[in-house]
Amino acid sequence: MRMMLKFTLPVEKSNAAINDGSLGRTMETILSKLKPEAAYFAPMEEKRGGMIFFDLAAPSQIVESVEPFFLGLNASTELVPVMNAEDLRKGLAKVAGK
Repeated sequence: MRMMLKFTLPVEKSNAAINDGSLGRTMETILSKLKPEAAYFAPMEEKRGGMIFFDLAAPSQIVESVEPFFLGLNASTELVPVMNAEDLRKGLAKVAGK
């Protein structure tokens, strides 16, 4: 299932992680494991943050998807199922009975 992992990083912790180089290493590790369809990074809620869109094959992957954010970055996360335009078309067609 396609998921959006939204995260925010506490400013002081992410400042330290930038200064010691661990933020880049942690993000590279996370992205290499999730193999995202897309990833976007921006200021969010007055903090550093981003959204990563990836496929979740099994519920057990939730742990490995979010724990690196908690353990390495003290981040807040939100994991939400999402659709692309084609998924929406298919869903609407089923609801309309077509």
